Amino acid sequence: MMTRNLAHWALDLKTIPPAVRKAAVRSLYNYIGCAIGGSNHPTVTKAHSALSRLFGNPTSSLLGTAGKADARHAALLNGIASHVHDYDDTHLATIIHPTGPVASALLAYAELQGTPLQGEDLLLALVAGMEASCKLGLAVWPEHYDIGWHITGTTGVIGAAVGVGKLMRLTELELSHAIGIAATNVIGLREMFGSDTKSFHPGQAAASGLMAALLARSGFTSSEQSLEAKRGWANVVAGGGAGASNLNPTLESLGRTWEVELNAFKPFPCGIVCHPAIDAAIQCHEELLQEGIEPSELQEVSLQVHPLVIELTSKKYPRDGLEAKFSVYHGCAVGLLYGKAGPAQYENPVVTRPEVTKLRDRVKLTAKTSFNADEAHLRATHQSGDIEKHIVHAVGSLEVPMTDEQLERKFIDQVLPVLGEPRSMEVSNAAWILGEADDVLPILKQLSQ
Repeated sequence: MMTRNLAHWALDLKTIPPAVRKAAVRSLYNYIGCAIGGSNHPTVTKAHSALSRLFGNPTSSLLGTAGKADARHAALLNGIASHVHDYDDTHLATIIHPTGPVASALLAYAELQGTPLQGEDLLLALVAGMEASCKLGLAVWPEHYDIGWHITGTTGVIGAAVGVGKLMRLTELELSHAIGIAATNVIGLREMFGSDTKSFHPGQAAASGLMAALLARSGFTSSEQSLEAKRGWANVVAGGGAGASNLNPTLESLGRTWEVELNAFKPFPCGIVCHPAIDAAIQCHEELLQEGIEPSELQEVSLQVHPLVIELTSKKYPRDGLEAKFSVYHGCAVGLLYGKAGPAQYENPVVTRPEVTKLRDRVKLTAKTSFNADEAHLRATHQSGDIEKHIVHAVGSLEVPMTDEQLERKFIDQVLPVLGEPRSMEVSNAAWILGEADDVLPILKQLSQ
């Protein structure tokens, strides 16, 4: 009974190795920066405006704002905010963004409960939920994603239920039911990429996972074989394939191979497959300036990338910032023109700026099946010749990970426009120590305005 085995493992998790703990702290820190940085995005404000009439008792913080909502809507809105810039963490083996659904549900529940919560217990619940999400993702990858599911939502809802259920100290049977309730709340279609609804997926996963745990605690039942049954989660989301047959080996690795350690962090707020091309473009920008060449004067940009880049991010004419996150053309163009590709370079006015659209038109893509997913080759042609850059492993990959210092700069860059100074540094410091707190609730108050 694999559903029951997952519940047993999660509830039995009492300690984690130091490296896993460090990875969880970094994941939570990165999540908080992304959620605050996205809190005033139009996608989030539209959702808040539309749903505020449905809010119940305002128990839980909306990160980066002075507002509160009921726990379910706080989980939803914080989850949307954490993903809206496409700047959140990525489990590279499955391209799941695992922290958003789990952390959004955990923080909302912690404030709903209102009793002291040690940071160590929060980290254990976070790791349990993230591991559940990623192990399930491994079991159904890649068939599940190829069909068209957005794997962050479809696995994140179960991860959120596991994390909150652990924090609630559910019984093994209750957590099995919570997993089943979450599994039937599967959410996320890849067709939604480039729209407001993409970031709705992790938000709704968080809200539904929280709801699943609350229902199970009240005796609400589900199938106890919701993951492995013939018509259960794994087989259905894998298109009737061999999803369930892969569950056992992946779940057996729980506690031996820690997926949170294989979690990577984005240096650029866009589809992660774009990152090698952007890395190459930024390096090329620096060399162009050293040679006194204006990037806008480039005649042609030849870009060789992994085939998945073309499949996922080939929007050559994005209409706004959300679509630009799935345009390797845009990422390459802004990297060449400005030497950076942060949230500001994905704002709507930049996407339609004439110098950007002109350079996007000069980018020519070629798929290279021999390339790794984080590899790219760029050749920029100007009047005097060519400049070439080859990226073997992009910054932000497991081979070239972001340092704590780089994560902190990214955090401050995101929250500064929302919180201003000196609040940004204060909030950054608070986010770093959340996992060490005797009680996380006072620190959560610091993460709001």
